[in-house]
Amino acid sequence: MNSPWPLDLAPPPATASGVCGQPVAHESAAAHVSAQAHYLDDGPLPAGTLHAAPVLSPVAHGRLRAIDACAALQQPGVRAVVTAADIPGDALLASFAHDEPILARDEVLYAGQVVALVVADDERSARAAARAVTLDIEPLPAVLDVWQAQAQQHWVLPPVHLCRGDARAALAAAPKRLRGRFVAGGQEHYYLETQAALAIPQEQDEWLVLSSTQHPGEVQHWVASALGLARHRVRVQCRRMGGGFGGKETQAGHVAVWAALAAHRVGAPVKLRLTREDDMRITGKRHPFAFAYDVGFDAEGRLQALELTMLVDCGFSADLSGPVADRAVFHADNAYFIPHVALHSYRCRTHKQSFTAFRGFGGPQGMLAIETILGDVARHLGRDALQVRQANLYSDEPVSAWPAALPPGAHPLPARRNTTPYQMQVEDNILQPLLQTLAQRCRYEPRRAAIAAFNATSPVLQRGLALTPVKFGISFTATLFNQAGALVHVYTDGSVLVHHGGTEMGQGLHTKVLQIVADELGVPLASVRIASSDSGIIPNASATAASSGTDLNGRAAQRAAASVRQNLAAFVAGLDGCAAGEVRFEAGWVLSPRQRRRFEAVVAEAYANRIPLWSQGFYRTPKIHYDKATLTGRPFYYFAYGAACTEVVIDTLTGELRVLAVDVLHDVGHSINPALDIGQIEGGFVQGMGWLTTEELVWDEQGRLWTAGASTYKIPTAGDLPPHWRIELWPQRNPEDNVLGSKAVGEPPFMLALSVWEAIRDAVASARRRAGLPCAGPVPLDAPATPERIWRACHTA
Repeated sequence: MNSPWPLDLAPPPATASGVCGQPVAHESAAAHVSAQAHYLDDGPLPAGTLHAAPVLSPVAHGRLRAIDACAALQQPGVRAVVTAADIPGDALLASFAHDEPILARDEVLYAGQVVALVVADDERSARAAARAVTLDIEPLPAVLDVWQAQAQQHWVLPPVHLCRGDARAALAAAPKRLRGRFVAGGQEHYYLETQAALAIPQEQDEWLVLSSTQHPGEVQHWVASALGLARHRVRVQCRRMGGGFGGKETQAGHVAVWAALAAHRVGAPVKLRLTREDDMRITGKRHPFAFAYDVGFDAEGRLQALELTMLVDCGFSADLSGPVADRAVFHADNAYFIPHVALHSYRCRTHKQSFTAFRGFGGPQGMLAIETILGDVARHLGRDALQVRQANLYSDEPVSAWPAALPPGAHPLPARRNTTPYQMQVEDNILQPLLQTLAQRCRYEPRRAAIAAFNATSPVLQRGLALTPVKFGISFTATLFNQAGALVHVYTDGSVLVHHGGTEMGQGLHTKVLQIVADELGVPLASVRIASSDSGIIPNASATAASSGTDLNGRAAQRAAASVRQNLAAFVAGLDGCAAGEVRFEAGWVLSPRQRRRFEAVVAEAYANRIPLWSQGFYRTPKIHYDKATLTGRPFYYFAYGAACTEVVIDTLTGELRVLAVDVLHDVGHSINPALDIGQIEGGFVQGMGWLTTEELVWDEQGRLWTAGASTYKIPTAGDLPPHWRIELWPQRNPEDNVLGSKAVGEPPFMLALSVWEAIRDAVASARRRAGLPCAGPVPLDAPATPERIWRACHTA
């Protein structure tokens, strides 16, 4: 098979020890498949542990007049009912916006809001008693969609406007112009392990909280605030999660706080694990968006101006909606240069669950908008969509000067087509060669011709094809979170224990950190272990999110291990009369010009000579900065790139969809672990495909979530995978000084599934053409593209 790579690129080499760069199995893989990997619900409970269950509001908005717990308290095994009156500390969660009550007090703000907690001897008794609690709620008018919220200026945070050039003047002057509207629904995280926490009172007002969380430090903060304690009295631990996807970044804090309040009320350990239905009714999801666009372009499809309005459904509180909506603004360009742009982001308050972080963190919604727009532009011009996309990619071409004065507050046009609307230069641009390579590798042009021939003769089935790029910024947009710490302990037998601030949710972070530390010390992988994430050991750790887990924690652990290695090298150099730089650590051996020693022997001798065998490491991401007042800066350390080509077929009589083929070429830099990286690409793509096709959230007219379980909410299954699926890694290292030349891989692959969306719209446009319906421009389709929506799009004028 011919190599798909340009001649000047080569696959990344493994490091000298052969650990990094190799497809090492996940550190808990054997334990996962043998039921020895314990999750929070599997561990032994302290003596006297009680169990809690939530009492939920059935009303989307109302005045809470009374809570009648008499019937619940009379049930066997029930110990207490906890309400807002039992909170010893701050009655609001210690979130950034400080706008969310821990338990409803006077007003309920969504159907599913937790009003009280029942504490009982066992889970079943607690849940039965929770159903016996009676709530007296006076219904109030509820805002249930973003259009109503926008009309009332019902926002959780002020709107944000990012403008460059003069979009309205450029739109008026553009040779061609197109307008459109569409909606993208939310998405349930559907982690396999539901939210869970165990709160254990300790001596002297100290607390140990076991939490299934991506952010132990925030759980510590929230629990301490609710209990009215300093943070040093609360210790939070997390061994692993059964999935997170952003849903356990802030939302895990709620459950931990509720468990701690219940434990405080009864003076005993309390465990709270949500049922699947309660989890879906209580917790936040991916933000739904409504889009309206006005785009100007030339006859080649090159964009000249864009005005894009995004109405963001934030739910009843701010949670992380501000940074999510900001990232949607940052990624509304995706891979494309737009000279004149006006982006309007409205953060709408509705009486629904508070929408929260989800893989991509607003990036998918922003990128969905521009990919939809470019697909519409291509159809309007009758041009191939890939040609239009390639014509708009970032490049070093010069930009024509704008002859008129710019509106107040608008950023000036850059000199070249390599600068984002927020004024960050795209320095490591591999978009053109990556797309060209994938197009050749997947035979895009011959397949496009074959699909056109098929569609011309097929009265029922219609095929579609799309190749879309990804440019995703890596770093927390809040600069202060781009830091991490780690500890590396070497014991006298040569074994190594690593503490770092990241958390493991199945993505393989711990495995990559093990590989990094093993290589840095030159020891076998089996010699290194990772401890549970613990706020009492690594303080103030950032969330494991923003795809930065390995970038931050891996580099911090590498620096800690390097410090220990330097101590040992200096010690050996003193023994052998050589320079420390001449001492090498390889495959469990320590090599100097004079002698060869086992690593554990050197460690034992160093200990006897009182040489420190542990060290801390700290890392903060360089170069990044962002000014929220001017909406400019460099919020990202680098960009991760990728592209996917997807072919689909739809049944125009039923709306049924099948994904037939997917080809992916993705940029992970020099992969630390290709097996884990490809697994992340596979999982991210399928999850993105689910968001855009089958995963539909439905609320009724009273604001109650209908799709609250596997029977009504459909995530993709193995049967939805394409028969042809090829994933390959772009082999160029990260030009920035990231750990081992790698790039982040958690979130960027999610957006590869935009190729599925565009392929569906391509097929629908063909079906509309055969039916004699308008097809030159916007396709009347919202996401997710369910069979019902596909059918309507094929048949509705």
